[in-house]
Amino acid sequence: MKRFALLLLSLGWLVSDIGVASAADAPSKPPTAISYFKQIRPIFLQHCLGCHQPAKPLGGYIMTSYADLLKVGDREKPGVVPKHPEKSFLMEQIQLVNGKAEMPKNRDALSESQIQLVRDWIAQGAIDDTPPGGGSTLIDQEHPPVYRLPPVITALSYSPDNQLLAISGYHEVLVHRADGSELVARLVGLAERVQSLAFSPDGKWLAVAGGSPGRFGEIQIWDVAKKRLKLSVNLTFDTLYGLSWSHDGTRVAVGCGDNTVRAIDVTSGKQVLQQGAHGDWVLGTAFSVDSEFLISVSRDRSVKLTEVPTQRFVDNITSITPGALKGGLSAVDRRPQTTKKMSKVPPDAGNATPKVYDEVVIGGSDGTPRLYKIHREQKREIGDDANKVREYAQMPGRIYALAFVADGAWFAAGASLDGQGEVRVYETETAKQISKFEAIPCGIYALAVRKDGAAVASAGFDGQVRLHDPKTGKLIKVFTPVPLANSK
Repeated sequence: MKRFALLLLSLGWLVSDIGVASAADAPSKPPTAISYFKQIRPIFLQHCLGCHQPAKPLGGYIMTSYADLLKVGDREKPGVVPKHPEKSFLMEQIQLVNGKAEMPKNRDALSESQIQLVRDWIAQGAIDDTPPGGGSTLIDQEHPPVYRLPPVITALSYSPDNQLLAISGYHEVLVHRADGSELVARLVGLAERVQSLAFSPDGKWLAVAGGSPGRFGEIQIWDVAKKRLKLSVNLTFDTLYGLSWSHDGTRVAVGCGDNTVRAIDVTSGKQVLQQGAHGDWVLGTAFSVDSEFLISVSRDRSVKLTEVPTQRFVDNITSITPGALKGGLSAVDRRPQTTKKMSKVPPDAGNATPKVYDEVVIGGSDGTPRLYKIHREQKREIGDDANKVREYAQMPGRIYALAFVADGAWFAAGASLDGQGEVRVYETETAKQISKFEAIPCGIYALAVRKDGAAVASAGFDGQVRLHDPKTGKLIKVFTPVPLANSK
């Protein structure tokens, strides 16, 4: 028995020694190759391209393509030196020092794991594994998009002085004279899709919201006079919608495909608000008259109120009773107020401070425009719709766009059904239909009202912009906003 035990013990030592020797002698496993296209490029896209793109090459560095990464910038240093992270200016800028980094500028630093991934990629030789056709075709200010057909138009905005009309394109915004007589500028940016446009209250800036589906959302702020990109901020991993300005022109809010509402400071680009009370995509936003509150509409069928300074969700403006709103909401506009008045404090609100009275018009899947006050003035009752002021005649199809005239006396609503569009103008106080626009053979997705009320611009599926007289509904002009490749 003792001999058997000793034999087992000896065999155990032998196996153990063989195992140790095998582990020691086994060649080390080569590190896993890091993919530029799948792992590194998305980091740059999310954190770097806002300031390092053709429209805004900060420091002389562009990071939109692999070839650009290897080039020398204003500091006479190459951004990336393959196999030499220590010689790469990129690593110098993103490296953490006491928890902070030089880049991204005015934004959170990359995580340690992201920095290590970039370092390892460079050390492995900074290999470009972009698949054939995987790199996007060069589109920038010097190489603007080429159109063979007019693109679907999703956004329009008149400047406050009634001189300009901004129109969405592919990777760009086309700025025309307000009467459609001349193309003034092509503002080419990073985002493939432009979903929303708005001039700042003073007309100095043009804000753009859009992105590339499933990749990133982007807010752009353009200097209108200089035709230059002032700011580019990436938010979320999907397209942004429903942009609006605060009354003082310091903040811009957007709706997001991740069900959040967000706002940024337009000077620093820093995010100053995020609210996640919605249960589906947020497609429209509007600041209250004093910018203390933000109104948002969503595919979840609700209109929600957020307190801006605290980022706190306050209330559902619309009823949450099932069936009260038949389908999602896609458009909202705040009614301009000619005189300031205060909302009544509801009986069940205790000693709450009165708020500035405000109204918004909303629209969506059921085709019915509705006017709501944003602050509750009555005691809350389960299932009520106490904030609703009035309804307007139902339109055929879904409402995609709403816009007030500058004094709030009337508004225009655009809808679509089965490839056909309709635009109506309603008197705000009486709900009377003022006009219905003629000659609209396509779905309507965008509207803009001149501040002087002289014209309403509408556009949509066929890529044409139509100018109508809001009083009569008569067509003033129709034009194609993009230059076509086959045009002579």
